[in-house]
Amino acid sequence: MARRHDDDESEDGRNDKRERERNHRHEDGYSRRGAIDDETGRGSHRDSKEDKETRDGRERRRDHRREHGRRERDSEDGYRDRDRYSLRDSQYEYERASHKRSEHSRTNDDRHDRWRYDDRDVSPRKDSKKDREVYKGRNTPTDNDKEGRDGKKDDGSKAEQTTLREGNMNTDAPNLGRSGGVYIPPFKLARMMKDVQDKSSVEYQRLTWDALRKSINGLVNKVNATNIKNIIPELFAENLIRGRGLFCRSCMKSQMASPGFTDVFAALAAIVNTKFPEVGELLLRRIVLQLKRAYKRNDKPQLLAAVKFIAHLVNQQVAHEIIALELLTVLLENPTDDSVEVAVGFVTECGSILQDLSPKGLHGIFERFRGILHEGEIDKRVQFLIEGLFAIRKAKFQGYPAVRPELDLVEQEDQLTHEISLQEDIDPEITLDIFKPDLQFVENEKRYEELKKTILGDESEEEEDSEEGSDDGSDEESEEEDEEQMKIKDETETNLVNLRRTIYLTIMSSVDFEEAGHKLLKIKLEPGQEMELCIMLLECCSQERTYLRYYGLLGQRFCMINKVHQENFEKCFVQQYSMIHRLETNKLRNVAKFFAHLLGTDALPWHVLAYIRLTEEDTTSSSRIFIKILFQELSEHLGIRLLNERLNDPLMQDSFESIFPKDNPKNTRFSINFFTSIGLGGITENLREYLKNMPRLIMQQQQQAVSETEETDEDSGSSSASESDESDSESSSESDSSSSDRDRDRKRSKRRRRN
Repeated sequence: MARRHDDDESEDGRNDKRERERNHRHEDGYSRRGAIDDETGRGSHRDSKEDKETRDGRERRRDHRREHGRRERDSEDGYRDRDRYSLRDSQYEYERASHKRSEHSRTNDDRHDRWRYDDRDVSPRKDSKKDREVYKGRNTPTDNDKEGRDGKKDDGSKAEQTTLREGNMNTDAPNLGRSGGVYIPPFKLARMMKDVQDKSSVEYQRLTWDALRKSINGLVNKVNATNIKNIIPELFAENLIRGRGLFCRSCMKSQMASPGFTDVFAALAAIVNTKFPEVGELLLRRIVLQLKRAYKRNDKPQLLAAVKFIAHLVNQQVAHEIIALELLTVLLENPTDDSVEVAVGFVTECGSILQDLSPKGLHGIFERFRGILHEGEIDKRVQFLIEGLFAIRKAKFQGYPAVRPELDLVEQEDQLTHEISLQEDIDPEITLDIFKPDLQFVENEKRYEELKKTILGDESEEEEDSEEGSDDGSDEESEEEDEEQMKIKDETETNLVNLRRTIYLTIMSSVDFEEAGHKLLKIKLEPGQEMELCIMLLECCSQERTYLRYYGLLGQRFCMINKVHQENFEKCFVQQYSMIHRLETNKLRNVAKFFAHLLGTDALPWHVLAYIRLTEEDTTSSSRIFIKILFQELSEHLGIRLLNERLNDPLMQDSFESIFPKDNPKNTRFSINFFTSIGLGGITENLREYLKNMPRLIMQQQQQAVSETEETDEDSGSSSASESDESDSESSSESDSSSSDRDRDRKRSKRRRRN
């Protein structure tokens, strides 16, 4: 290598000297051009040729040094993470450079130039004298270079090319490179794996390693909240013990690319952690190491991704809550705008579970947030973030659940929690991401097959039972499937949306209500869709700036035609009054006038007014405005005298008791005052008389109550008197005799006094 660099430097020096001499000749001036015209012409042609060769040589050497330096850096890092096309691209660049070199200078030296890679090291391997000579003579192209670098000879090289394309496993395994070599289609890869006889060979292990890596990456990339239950069996079917490093790397890369799916990847890791705890621990260690590196480098995007991943692992109880509190302590120890923002996002994600697992620790974190907020040294934007976090805490983290219901797939007693500190040294075990030959490859694969059967055994047995049952009753299932196919339910409500659009366009495009009614009656409505017609008619009426009598006449026409529409408008009245507080004033006015028109024309029965209860407690400002406009429109349409007759109809008094209450003097006065204030005091005459006579009525009611109680007492006293008649008759004779004796004594005393 040193000798080759020295040769390159000497050649660069010679080329620079030639270029200086050529420039010196060009700068001599115009005086000597006439004398040496022919000589300078030949020299310029020679110099241009040499200049072109020097530029090509410099480009080749620069590309080679850049490629060699990149490979040495990759070797020092030790982390073999290159796309499968990187090696092919570098080979293509090298072949293009060599092809340019072969066009300019050709020699008869029969030496072939080939670049070799070792599985364990990326640096060029110089294991023999022949290799060193080839490496040294790379700048001298050969006849083979002239014919092509990829073996496209006209004679004996075609056999070698055929064997390589057919995928002969006897070729050099190191040529595959770190990323698996040149891309091989899946069907050829499967055929190559079948052709291999020795299942424990290094070549076969490399093929299975590449297939495992691609399978794990594909499964992790396509997982989401809806298909995670289907992905899990496919993931356990792969050898996760051998590919645990690949699984962790794929999860971290996918989460970094799409942080919105972090909870999905955390749920996937939680499920794998129940069966393979070492995989969950390895993933947690790598994420913590990524967090520490990002924190030291001030890499905010990577730090946010790592913090979010740890938060959801805490939610899934894969990571202990102590790491969350420790991380928050580190972020808030020396608060900056970025660190406080990261901490706010972290507490938002996992605050719900921290409130349950460690309420005192979370309280301490919020006290620290409060102190930072009071200090006021951070940016206003971050202060607003902290205030929003306190609002979320006050709402008990509503809208930020720890685990979504569709991702809550692991029972709490089955989960294994790992406790890792930010202060301890962490080994990421990067070597697990790199292919290594396994001396006990076949035995380990058999062990994992047995383990896979224990994990997925229930599902496989159910599949076998279902297959046996399907053989017995295939005819019945086919009939049931045909019936299910016939029953198609539209969950998107496309037909309903199209129906509403048709009704709306028909209403808005008609000249008058008769034309609109004629067109709407032609629309084929399925049973149960009549309500949509009434709803759309009322909705169109409410959207107008002012009330149009067109809608009232159209609604009246439908109520007169079919009783079903009348019942639907009654339901609409009840529904609109219950949600009247949601309507704007303009919509409220249009709706009230629409129903007033239906009531005034007797298209709608008056017993719907029983739903209105006119009291101070049961009404709101919106409902009072609705009642006001409704009765004012009725009085204008019918007149105050006819309206009063309708309201005093003895057959309808039960329906009007809620509007004219007589249960309580307070409610009665409220009703009288309401109608008087809107200019309809004439309809409250009966109610006023009732309120005037209410004290006398109350006295009569009290007297009736007292008389009823006396009657009950007399009834009870008569029964007791009949029982005591006999005793009274016996004692009456005694009392008479005693009274006669007393009279005699009195007469005697009077006579004595007179004497």
